Amino acid sequence: MSRPWLNEYPPGVPPDIDLSGCESLVDMCEQTFARFPERAAFTCMGATLGYAALDAQSAHFAGWLQSRGLRKDSRVALMLPNVLQYPVALIGSLRAGCIVVNVNPLYTARELSQQLIDSGAETIVILENFAATLQKVLAGTAVRHVVVTSMGDMLGGRGRIVDFVVRHVRRLVPAWTLPGHVGWSAALAAGARAGYRPAAPALDDIAVLQYTGGTTGVAKGAILLHRNLLANTIQSEAWLAPALTRRAGAQVITAAALPLYHIFALTVCGFLSIRIGGLAVLIPNPRDIRGLIKTLSAYPVHSFPAVNTLYNALMDHPDFGRLDFSQLLVAVGGGMAVQEAVARRWAERTGRVLVEGYGLSETSPIVSCTPVTATAYSGSVGLPMPSTDVSIRDESGREVPNGETGEVCIRGPQVMAGYWQRPDETDKVMTADGFLRSGDIGRFDAHGNLKLVDRKKDLILVSGFNVYPNEIEDVVASHPGVGEVAAVGINDDKSGEAVKIFVVRRDPGLTETDLRAFCRERLTAYKLPRTIEFREALPKTNVGKILRRALREEGAIPPPTAGG
Repeated sequence: MSRPWLNEYPPGVPPDIDLSGCESLVDMCEQTFARFPERAAFTCMGATLGYAALDAQSAHFAGWLQSRGLRKDSRVALMLPNVLQYPVALIGSLRAGCIVVNVNPLYTARELSQQLIDSGAETIVILENFAATLQKVLAGTAVRHVVVTSMGDMLGGRGRIVDFVVRHVRRLVPAWTLPGHVGWSAALAAGARAGYRPAAPALDDIAVLQYTGGTTGVAKGAILLHRNLLANTIQSEAWLAPALTRRAGAQVITAAALPLYHIFALTVCGFLSIRIGGLAVLIPNPRDIRGLIKTLSAYPVHSFPAVNTLYNALMDHPDFGRLDFSQLLVAVGGGMAVQEAVARRWAERTGRVLVEGYGLSETSPIVSCTPVTATAYSGSVGLPMPSTDVSIRDESGREVPNGETGEVCIRGPQVMAGYWQRPDETDKVMTADGFLRSGDIGRFDAHGNLKLVDRKKDLILVSGFNVYPNEIEDVVASHPGVGEVAAVGINDDKSGEAVKIFVVRRDPGLTETDLRAFCRERLTAYKLPRTIEFREALPKTNVGKILRRALREEGAIPPPTAGG
């Protein structure tokens, strides 16, 4: 197909990428280890992990996995925030030939159980803060090996102080018992003794299962091959080249405020930083804006990928003015729509344009992005990435004329291999000619810029995280006092959108307080209903299907606008 957007590419950005220089993500990492052994790779809470140490420690972790009998394609779940243990466990798992299963550390027991059972993970690496959650569900999963780590495990001498504060002052570690678990340091030491045998994964081997609710709200693991993630890493490198080449071979520092278990951060803060020999500054808790500003003030940040709500929260903080962005080369908003007011404010405060990207877990994730040479906010999600075809199609699957609206369909090396153990769901989203049907509605302008005009029909986007109404409704409906429920998204100044539920009581005595407590036990914080409205009845179609759109319109709640 034709790619008219190529005419708008900045100088130096190629129309296509070449994967021939790397055999896998592991090969990519090992090339960097060999090129920059003396460089720092990741830093967190004052401790730094160099590339030479990352090489050695990831090999130790790979050796430990192999010593436990894990084979090629065994699944290893990582339930970690942005701490130094994450890149070690990530790369170590891949070097052992295993498949990484990214798990949100804030998951409830129900959510964790669902993901562990579906993935068939045999091993999990978990921060002790969340071990009590795992304890509740472990017996019902296939997990046989548990590695428990603490915030201080890789922080050197001050690690003991950090752990004391986390455990006894801030009381962030609920009591837990996991018989037979292994400590992080013990696992690395055992792996060093056992030795590591290179598994040499190939491009078409599975690297990561990245879970997404999909359009149905049922958790599905997007199968991301080494090829997919490597391709998107190289695409990102090519796209950012006009900005990053200004470093002239010097190290690029990336602020990794987004969690690495989120696909946007995994690619642009994790794999891309490693590929270019960069330094990623890991932020364990970006909600602590004061702490984030303190960390950012210590580094001349060159790349800052984040979501709209984080940029907004930063600028709202009184200490924001302390930050020096004179070295900033690129700030990329992804995961949710970048609001024009935030983009304009960012440009005024920092002197740097906030560019916007669009993507999906199923596309590793980046599909398109505003050129980094942009001089102003455009309102679009930019141009398709190198080696990427984007087709706007009508309901019958035919491509629509340029400028007309239709479903955004994507084909490229970054598109997933399918959904884990769900060929039926894969068939629903893949076309006969190899395009992924995103479910997002968009159009191209005359210059090849992609403009999103609507999102998947009922998807709610809270601070860059997908929230699926079916999941919320299933949880609320399980309360014995609830007769019917519908969940919709409403505008929210802080999180972009928030969840609102409409409930028809079965028990007249059911209160909002009761329902909130019930939800809090079963849903991660960002999925919790912000607003609860009790109704006598809910609008339905003639076959009895609840009309969520009617509820949004009834309340004069504008339908959500799509984001990257």
